[in-house]
Amino acid sequence: MDLSSLEIFRCVAEEQSVTRAAARLQRVQSNVTTRIRQLEEDLGAALFLRDGKRMTLTDQGREFLRYAEQLLALASEARQSLHPHSATGSLRLGSMEASAASRLPEPLARFHRAYPEVELHMTTGHSQKLLGEVLNRQLDCALIAHPDILRAEPGFEAKLERGLRAEPVFREELLLVLPGNHPPVHRPEDVQIRTLVGFTRGCTYRQLAESWLKGTPLAVQEVGSYHGILACVNAGSCIGALPRSVLELQRETPDLQLVPLMEVDTLLIWRDGYATGAFQRWRETLEARP
Repeated sequence: MDLSSLEIFRCVAEEQSVTRAAARLQRVQSNVTTRIRQLEEDLGAALFLRDGKRMTLTDQGREFLRYAEQLLALASEARQSLHPHSATGSLRLGSMEASAASRLPEPLARFHRAYPEVELHMTTGHSQKLLGEVLNRQLDCALIAHPDILRAEPGFEAKLERGLRAEPVFREELLLVLPGNHPPVHRPEDVQIRTLVGFTRGCTYRQLAESWLKGTPLAVQEVGSYHGILACVNAGSCIGALPRSVLELQRETPDLQLVPLMEVDTLLIWRDGYATGAFQRWRETLEARP
């Protein structure tokens, strides 16, 4: 088991095809097939289910992929750490949907212009998912929401203590959004609609809205975008929570009632000791935002 074999294994897992993996890796198919077979023999486990030309991971293959990704990430980090003043290699960034939409376009463009040699990969998700992926070395850093109110949530502070560091980079004003014809809301008891629309559990903004509405019987309708949240609220059947910065992106603002809930910090988190040149330049880019 060496890094080259792990790269081949990961590529086949992503492509679900030896043919496509070989083309992507610029190797002959027979070499890819042989390396996968040798890896399985070395591990004493079948990593793939073979259905014609389609390759899908077995349960053991999915488990091994987690470790393969961590080993490859650590190797890349080790290489980059030897050149801390050079912004090269790759940077895997995670972000909440809100930050990706309203805060990152400008700094990402500046970063790419200044450091074109860095291969930047960005994924989105809710805060708890991103935090776990940084811990597991699936991401190098991430932008998450971590308001003081959530530090009492089971597991959240404990995870931050397990070798993670964080610094605030943005501050968001979180709004409760209601249909425009809803009676004025000054306190949770004034909310008449009993369905909250939001992202899946693990989303900080959803948790904050649920906390503010605590004691109010509430159903939750899960959607996958802020456009979906606004559409449901505008239809008159739901309430939602989102940052004002996301609402300001709308070309035409729907007829909504906006209730300020609180201010929430967006944190950049990373593993303690992670200090590649690319990451340091990314931190500087965020700090130098206009």
